Amino acid sequence: MDVASPTRAAAPEPAPAKPARPLLRWGIHAGWVVLLALATELRVGRFGFHPSDQGFILAQAWRVLHGEVPHADIISARPLGSAVLHVADYALPMPLFFGSSFLSMIEIIVATIAFATLVTRRRVLEWGPGMTAMVAAASLINLNAFPLMAWHTVDGIALTACGAWALDAGLSGDRAFARRGGLVLLGCAVFVKQSFALAAVIGVLWLLLHPATRAGALRTARWWRRLVLDLLALGAPGLVYVAWVSLGGGFAEMVEQLTGGVPAYGERLLGLWLEDPEVLTQAPFRELSFFAAIAVVLLAVRLPGDRLGAAGRAASWVLVLAGAAAVVWTVVDGRFTGSSRWADVLWWIVAVSVPVNAAVRRRVPWAGLLVLATGFMTSLSWGNDTPTLLTGTLALTALLLLSHVVPPRPRLARRWVTATAGLTAVAVCGWVVVARHDQAAYLDLGHDRLTADLGDVSPAMSGIRTNPSTFTYVRQIRDCVGRFPAPRTAVLPDNAFAYPAFGLRNPFPLEWPLPLEIVGDAPQRMLAEADELNREGGYLVLFQTVPTRLLATGGPVPAAVPADTPVFTYLGLEKAIQDRLTGRVVTCGSFVGKYAP
Repeated sequence: MDVASPTRAAAPEPAPAKPARPLLRWGIHAGWVVLLALATELRVGRFGFHPSDQGFILAQAWRVLHGEVPHADIISARPLGSAVLHVADYALPMPLFFGSSFLSMIEIIVATIAFATLVTRRRVLEWGPGMTAMVAAASLINLNAFPLMAWHTVDGIALTACGAWALDAGLSGDRAFARRGGLVLLGCAVFVKQSFALAAVIGVLWLLLHPATRAGALRTARWWRRLVLDLLALGAPGLVYVAWVSLGGGFAEMVEQLTGGVPAYGERLLGLWLEDPEVLTQAPFRELSFFAAIAVVLLAVRLPGDRLGAAGRAASWVLVLAGAAAVVWTVVDGRFTGSSRWADVLWWIVAVSVPVNAAVRRRVPWAGLLVLATGFMTSLSWGNDTPTLLTGTLALTALLLLSHVVPPRPRLARRWVTATAGLTAVAVCGWVVVARHDQAAYLDLGHDRLTADLGDVSPAMSGIRTNPSTFTYVRQIRDCVGRFPAPRTAVLPDNAFAYPAFGLRNPFPLEWPLPLEIVGDAPQRMLAEADELNREGGYLVLFQTVPTRLLATGGPVPAAVPADTPVFTYLGLEKAIQDRLTGRVVTCGSFVGKYAP
């Protein structure tokens, strides 16, 4: 039996030192977040535009802003939590598309901060300039080649990270507002995309397994009341969403739409090398093999504790530095692109780091498991089934978990040294991000060919630069809706941006009728709406004849087309709608349409 000595029992625990001038330090941290987001938007985010998905979430938010009910009025394969969140984009004191991209970068940075806080177990105010700069660099790696735009995956990552951060802070400090606020955020994450349903499970496990909760497990009715209220906070977003949809008459449609999409299981991430184990000798997979070998030797060195003496400590540092080199080289091999598997490799490196850290420190690194779970949820996607939007966080988490298993060492580096190293990392990552986007913006051309400002077409798009072909295409839409005014206007199929950009009201229940987005009874409802338009009149429906993939290459956009030009279609639905509408046939630029004033 271990018995504490009277002297030790009487000695009070030293209170942690509080940083001086917390308001000033909070201001500094808020300042660098805003400045980094603004600089990224000015130099990267506003360059490049594609009419397809850059505006998809904003178009759904535009519907919500005008009182339309999810699933009843808006067909969606996902819950429309992101549409609700991005209603706030319309209140920003800046052009809509610019402000929305800026807000997305804020989300990426804040999520990176939240994960780093949880992994380090250190408050933001305790960070030095070196750690702050490393988190800023990780934020840029998280962006990599992804376009800055409102997107449900970005929202899911941010809500999960910030929810866990607030929940942990509330549990550790016994603050009910922070605890329940974090649970509300985790509950909201579920309703931006089904793949983030695991966020609610994480919230329950974090709540029940946190040391602060276990310490109060023997409490009586008061503790149980608190637990019930906490769980209600977690479920509140779902209850509100379901009640809203149900009152709007869309409950059955919601169930059909949310369960009718093509499932995603993360098999590409989880089966990284199963199909061909030889890939572990190729870039970027070889770094995982190297890291795994280092982890085995590091365990052998660290598990005996300090019994190996100075030689063991020196070997530990050498192995950790070698592991850090593998992490860094994975990022280098990835070249900040979405086409390679470097994000998957980083996820597996963290998966190796977690048990190594747990075995050496004799406790589970819950924050590392949170990062892994978020990476898995991020990979559950139709188009980008890899945790690319979490690459910076994965790399930083692996480095931090490694650094926690080495023996304590004297503080040799002065603050200016770590600050210089961190700022160098920010500069290098920023340079690579800029170079990657300058080479070819998302579904657009290189930086030197993005010569047209879409603000000349719509004030909502001020500052957004694109190639002359896309500019001509967008201007043609503006000219068409001006030439043929109608209270209800649709531009099919790949032009969701047009509704918020030009203030149009889409009569159809889908903004972007991609094959995977057509769930439930979507075709029947689209055709039924065409019949409704025929009865009531007052509509303009434009059909594109230029494939949007042509715009991405700067291909020619005709100034005019004959009325019988074939329209661009995915599954024939657009052609069926065109044939069904009885309005006057019109042509305008590269578009053909049906018009009934």
